[in-house]
Amino acid sequence: MIRNNGKEIGLAVIGCGTIGRIRSEFAKNYPGVGWIGLCDIKEDLGRKLEKDVGADFFTTSAAELLARPEVTAAIIATDENNHMEPILAACERSLYLFIEKPLATNALESEKVLKAIEACGCDAVIGYTYRFRRRFLAVKEKLRTGQIGDVSSVIARAFMNRMVPIATVRRTNQRRTLTPMVVSGTHALDMSMWLMGSKKPVSVYAQSTDKILEEWGTKDSTFGVFTMDDGTIWSMNISWALPVAWPGAVYGVQIGIVGSQGVIDIEDTHRDVVIASEKPQWAGYNPEGFDPGFDRHVDFLTSYPPGDISEGQLWGPMREETNSWLSRIYTGISTPHATAQDGHRNLLLTMAMDLSAERGEPVELPVEDLEILPH
Repeated sequence: MIRNNGKEIGLAVIGCGTIGRIRSEFAKNYPGVGWIGLCDIKEDLGRKLEKDVGADFFTTSAAELLARPEVTAAIIATDENNHMEPILAACERSLYLFIEKPLATNALESEKVLKAIEACGCDAVIGYTYRFRRRFLAVKEKLRTGQIGDVSSVIARAFMNRMVPIATVRRTNQRRTLTPMVVSGTHALDMSMWLMGSKKPVSVYAQSTDKILEEWGTKDSTFGVFTMDDGTIWSMNISWALPVAWPGAVYGVQIGIVGSQGVIDIEDTHRDVVIASEKPQWAGYNPEGFDPGFDRHVDFLTSYPPGDISEGQLWGPMREETNSWLSRIYTGISTPHATAQDGHRNLLLTMAMDLSAERGEPVELPVEDLEILPH
């Protein structure tokens, strides 16, 4: 890890939407951040955030912001399809990087980005917020210390309502790779891979369905089974086509891990705290210009992945993740962030699932010819 030696951080935030705003608000209160610059192609959106966080600079040009001498670190929070150019520009200056997942939505672009990151030697991490949930950190430690012996079977299931896919794909015509696995299943996939440690997938067989979201150019669900290099089997399943009225604000996941000396069963569906009210409930994921069509009156509290609002502030894993990244830069502490290598691997695994579903047959891993992956 490259250390900043306690020098003030000059932070560039590329993308001032929901996540860019959240991370900018955390950064403004971090004592090691001495300068904040913002960029968004929507000037009104960026100017509002500039005012709200007291930013030092705003522009609609990512290249202009990343070239500023004050900038030492950058958050890439653009739409999924638009990560490559700002990342490459940041690599030219070897900036510290925080990149919202996925690394890219094209396998060849992801490989290009990874090579640029490795060539410049910059410290780059990927936004997998679930790694900062207390329950998953506790499970990781139990597995790291061998508390259930050798893991032989893993089951992961993620459920989401359809607000995320509709709000995501409506912003672009480049929809082929905006699948449930690439965009959202990647969180459960990253978590499963992180928990399994050094195990490597050698094959995957998957199937998909698109009865509901076909009109939006994406799939409803993808279910797959991975075989690992030591014979471990891992079932990885996601559906992001649940009705908008589904009470989960965004993401609910269950993971079961069977070992030779025990089992760990993780229930993260958020059904333990439920509100039912005559008043409409916040949907959690509510990007600019998106109308889900009707009100929701029941909600699973704590199911919004970034965290929960209390007295006007967001508390939870995204605060932990952002502040830990800033501390990683400012003080050099070790953190559980996903690396750029993890991000590239995750993208290829999600795309291999989509390729298997498209072909109707198993796919051997790793996929050496990235040209055959969806792009």
